[in-house]
Amino acid sequence: MRSRLTLLLLLVLLPLPRAQAETVVLDLQQAVDRALAVDPRIAEKEYHVDRARAQLREVRGAGGWALDLNTFLGFAPKVRGGIFETTNTDGTKSIGIPSDAFDINGLSPWYYLEARLIKPLHTFGKITHYSKAAAGNIQVKRGDVRLARAQTRMDVAKAYYGYLAARDTRRLLDDMHDKLQAALDLLQDWLDKGEGDAKQSNLFALKTGVALVQRYQAEAQGYERTALEGLRILTGLGPNSEVQVADKRLKPLPLPEGSLKELTAKAMTQRPEVRQLAAGLDARREFMLAKRSESLPNIYAGVAGSISYAPGRRDFTDVSIYDPFYFAGMTPVIGLKWDWDSGRQPAQVAQAKAELDATLALRDQARMGIPFQVAEQYHAVHSHHEMVQQLYEGSRSGRRWLISTYADFEAGIEETDRLVAAFQGYVAAYGDYLRVVNAYNMHVERLRVVTGDIP
Repeated sequence: MRSRLTLLLLLVLLPLPRAQAETVVLDLQQAVDRALAVDPRIAEKEYHVDRARAQLREVRGAGGWALDLNTFLGFAPKVRGGIFETTNTDGTKSIGIPSDAFDINGLSPWYYLEARLIKPLHTFGKITHYSKAAAGNIQVKRGDVRLARAQTRMDVAKAYYGYLAARDTRRLLDDMHDKLQAALDLLQDWLDKGEGDAKQSNLFALKTGVALVQRYQAEAQGYERTALEGLRILTGLGPNSEVQVADKRLKPLPLPEGSLKELTAKAMTQRPEVRQLAAGLDARREFMLAKRSESLPNIYAGVAGSISYAPGRRDFTDVSIYDPFYFAGMTPVIGLKWDWDSGRQPAQVAQAKAELDATLALRDQARMGIPFQVAEQYHAVHSHHEMVQQLYEGSRSGRRWLISTYADFEAGIEETDRLVAAFQGYVAAYGDYLRVVNAYNMHVERLRVVTGDIP
């Protein structure tokens, strides 16, 4: 009785198991939105934008006040009186050079501080050009963020449509497997009872068909699980979470509107790469001008001063001699600082000019490449759209062919090889339809990307 009571108390006190993670149902746009919010590749590019903004602040800050301060603690030799003044043993002073005038009478702590508070008045374009170059770099990095977002959308679409295609293919194969197995059982029954014109070779033909279907079932199931796992990871769901897609079956997207000419013109104005190149050219040009201005001086104004103090030298009373260990001074200043290098600076300008020319060549490449990318996806979308229409009709006819042939086979008036051919025809037509719909949807997504139709 006591052991039962102990067991009951343990069951009551044990923590209840945690509830399983709730299943998340997502359509494509919801999956894209979640992925855009959690993709670390996008976050990386956004941090690069923050770094570019900080670089701009750094350049602009070069025009502000700057404090250059240096201080240290050292040692200085002690002195008594001046170089022409003798201190007697009784404390009185007399004129003359003592015999120990140049002897070190001990060491004194030495405190030294120098400071300059400077503000540039005119840099001959350095700050202006570097600031414009840094601002252009920000626009380039923002373009990288848009490109990363586009890549994330493509990855989600690939996983989403790939899952639908694999799932629908697996369902097709499940249906075909059931029908083939039913036909196999029926044929086996005929052989066992000796009815009809059933042959052993027909049985082997159906068994071969069942084995092939099972092989493709396993393959489709593998693709299905892989795509779903990829979708779960892209959307940031935990390992214990389950994700389901909202679409009941794979369907082709609507045919995008617009002619090839209109889509090309749209791409040449909205593609992130186009805006990146424009900003990059401005940045490279300003950077080259900044390098040229490095050979010019800087004019500045401010306050400069220094203090040198050694307590053991305070009796050094000869004011006609400058003592580097014991003085103080401060003054407003206006000055010119010129760092000129006849060999290094022209080489830096040449490097910046080469980078500018490379960006110009890249712009020319984009002017040729972007229209081709648009044309490539435009024609692929339209050709696949026509393929989808034809395969849709073909798969419907193939299913009717299979249904009628299967009915005749059950009635005993159709040959096994014709049934197998009907199975093969329908599976090939509908399976190809699913493959082409998946490819068509991906071409539609790529057309959106290459025309700049991305957030």
